[in-house]
Amino acid sequence: MRIAFLTHEPFDPPSGGGSAEAPYLVREFRRRGHAVHLFCPTFSNEGAVAAESGVTIHAFRRWEMGRYTRARTLKYLLYPAALARHVVRERIAWERRTGTPLAFDVIVAQHTISAVAAVRLRRRFGVPVVLNYLDFLTGFMETWPAPFTRTGLVASLTHYELNLPRRHGVEGVMTVSAPLADRLARTGYPRDRLQAIQYGYDAGLFRPAAGPLPTPGAPVVVMHGSFDRHHLGDIAKESVARVHAARPEVRFRFVGRVTPELARFVSGLRAAHPRLGVETPGFIPYAEVAGQLRDAAVGIVPYEASNGTHCAFVAKAVEYLGCGIPVASTPLENLTRYFGDEPAVKFGGFGAEDFAAAVLDRLALAPAERARLGAVGAARVARELDWPVIARRATDFIEACVSRGKGAGSVAPPGGEAGVQP
Repeated sequence: MRIAFLTHEPFDPPSGGGSAEAPYLVREFRRRGHAVHLFCPTFSNEGAVAAESGVTIHAFRRWEMGRYTRARTLKYLLYPAALARHVVRERIAWERRTGTPLAFDVIVAQHTISAVAAVRLRRRFGVPVVLNYLDFLTGFMETWPAPFTRTGLVASLTHYELNLPRRHGVEGVMTVSAPLADRLARTGYPRDRLQAIQYGYDAGLFRPAAGPLPTPGAPVVVMHGSFDRHHLGDIAKESVARVHAARPEVRFRFVGRVTPELARFVSGLRAAHPRLGVETPGFIPYAEVAGQLRDAAVGIVPYEASNGTHCAFVAKAVEYLGCGIPVASTPLENLTRYFGDEPAVKFGGFGAEDFAAAVLDRLALAPAERARLGAVGAARVARELDWPVIARRATDFIEACVSRGKGAGSVAPPGGEAGVQP
């Protein structure tokens, strides 16, 4: 097949979220002999990546894109239409340059932002579209400040995101979790065109430390992530204070870019608790994150409840387990369904007192028991959620969607769709 692969994130280096998954998907596409045309924002080492991976890169250069770019929300809103036009123009330029048509067998879109571009291209190109819902993007907005959420805009956006596959009759949707697949099915989108592929990690990078760790000093509680608004709410703030009050020697390590949200969070903690030990090592390349996790006693997922958090398959929980670290988490629907029987994971409630109790429970584990639980958890995620496993599952589904589309037609959208003008 010839695959048009669309994403709103630079392909390299991975910055978190879906960007970590993309190279593994592309590697599996190429392993099976598929040609890949990558449409993504420009990044610094495009030539080297193209040569190494064997993909053709059509870089979007009109403006900078990325998780931490200025005016990110505005750029995200403008990007889908601009990306669709970019694909059309690149296709025309290819045909003029080579004298041969650039025909795709399938368009694969990472995240909802690129999905909007993909459905605009579907009718124009007359090819199947498979969307990869790596999270429920607008669902995270439910925990934003009340003046924003009360406008009704959040409800409208979430309705649009959930109904996008049904409205445009796409050939298949991969989801990051079973709860997200359930919500899409409730819109009337066919269940047999949904595949929960979960979210993975690199078992070669995130693995337990080899041999016994040196005698530990103060226990470390670690949190890894991109530290957006929805990561650091009242549960996180108040539970850290409660754990500190019960175990003053414990240190807290927040691994990821020091965003304005994280800076405010840490500044508030230090002001209220001057003796609290807090580490902020900043952004760490994906290949090096495990080094910041392995010596921790507990990994935490202190998310507030929202449709976004309930539907996300939280990458940090998988990475903690991969490194053999017990986990304390709020009872997110995705994690409780998948890890409800995992002894290394302790679920607290959606309150600081309950969540702090879960963290303290994991801290109280004897070293031998912590190592035993960690080894069991690490073996499970390596078996089920290593990126090559996820990529094979995704590629099987994409291939099946293309075959089915050729044989039986596609889901008919309820109305016409405007073409994309070059």
